[in-house]
Amino acid sequence: MKRKNLFIKLITLVVASLLLVSSLAGCGDNKDGTAVSFRTLDEIKESGKIVIGVFSDKAPFGYVDENGKYQGYDVYFAERIAKDLGVEVEYVSTDPASRVEYAATGKVDIILANFTVTEERAQQVDFALPYMKVKLGVVSPDNALITDVEQLSGKELIVVKGTTAETYFEKNYPNVKLQKYDEYADAYNALLDGRGDAFSTDNTEVLAWAIQNPGFTVGIDALGNADTIAPAVQKGNTTLLDWLNNEIETLGKENFFHADYAATLASVYGDAADPDNLVVEGGKVE
Repeated sequence: MKRKNLFIKLITLVVASLLLVSSLAGCGDNKDGTAVSFRTLDEIKESGKIVIGVFSDKAPFGYVDENGKYQGYDVYFAERIAKDLGVEVEYVSTDPASRVEYAATGKVDIILANFTVTEERAQQVDFALPYMKVKLGVVSPDNALITDVEQLSGKELIVVKGTTAETYFEKNYPNVKLQKYDEYADAYNALLDGRGDAFSTDNTEVLAWAIQNPGFTVGIDALGNADTIAPAVQKGNTTLLDWLNNEIETLGKENFFHADYAATLASVYGDAADPDNLVVEGGKVE
């Protein structure tokens, strides 16, 4: 009987150990030290699906068209990622303020939502190589055009929460009153309705919007430091991160991102932008 009980205890111990090892597989740590799980590259391939967070209301980078299909510069890239992985893609709509959370907690495998690389964000997620470069821009009505940041003193500037524009103006121009919105669509509607004096976000975005909305002009087209845009994954997911970096380097050899620009942005920008000033090939910023 004693041998039987000992055998049962040993089996229980082995099973518990196996469960512990299993629970630790594919895990990382949040900034607060709590464990969170992510899907490794092999697990993604085995599942036949990759989950990618994109914008649904931020044309021409990520948006849903009249047929309910995701489109845009980031989506074009996402489709290629899925193709080269040999899996289907599932899109999850995100907003600027939730991008870090979605990547950091494993709600998505990759965030591909016009995500600007910053030191603060890099403490919470792992960024892959960049595929685009931007600065901030400011768009305003033609009849009250803002051409210098000092003109914003005492005025109301529209920004979207969780963006680099919000951070930049809070740090450098505290005398500018910020009118904050959760969604880009709401921010642009506020500008159209005259609820604010101007709107600031990446220059690539405000330029595209102004072209499509007569009566508005990007009076400040390059503000702050030059930033890069890159995919992000959960901290510690090295298998997926390494694959992404290799993918971006490989795609650079075929000028993939210039092709992406031609397919999704060229018709929007026309002659107003030079793709060489926006596109990054092979993860190398020139």
